[in-house]
Amino acid sequence: MGEPFRVGSSAVDGLSAWFQQTDRNHDGAVTLDELKQDAQRFFLTLDTNHDGEIDPDELGNYENVVAPEVRSGMSWGGFTGGDEVNDEATGAGGLGLLSIPEPVAAADSNFNRGVSSAEFEQAAASRFQRLDTNGDGKLTLEELEARRQAVRSNARKPMKSKEQPTTPPPPEDRSDPDNPG
Repeated sequence: MGEPFRVGSSAVDGLSAWFQQTDRNHDGAVTLDELKQDAQRFFLTLDTNHDGEIDPDELGNYENVVAPEVRSGMSWGGFTGGDEVNDEATGAGGLGLLSIPEPVAAADSNFNRGVSSAEFEQAAASRFQRLDTNGDGKLTLEELEARRQAVRSNARKPMKSKEQPTTPPPPEDRSDPDNPG
């Protein structure tokens, strides 16, 4: 849902740490209910004024303080800008499991510039469905690691050059100038 997982040790991977936290019953799989519970936990972290909505100020706090690497043109290593950047791979698009550059703002389904708890939960459900590619109703760490590798591989691909569309030649004039009719 856009939460950055930074770990103090290089021996522990952020995805693994998140997975262990989210897999509440420790059965080796994250279910939709577990993902929704984790999304609610993160929502409550972002809703700093506790009014039930992540408002523009709180979204700004998320993008500038909580997870500054999600700002457009940024990556874990710093600015990646330029015209050759794939928009889906900028911000969080190249860091997460799905290519969603602004994962918290993208949950605003009614475009009122705020994200309600219900919108955040619905976004979690939608993202779960996108991640559950085999349709078994659960996400394993192995599946998520493979997904992360695919996203990272795509994020590293340079954009194709902007090609000008070719205009087809005009139709050949088959009229006979000697016979106008």
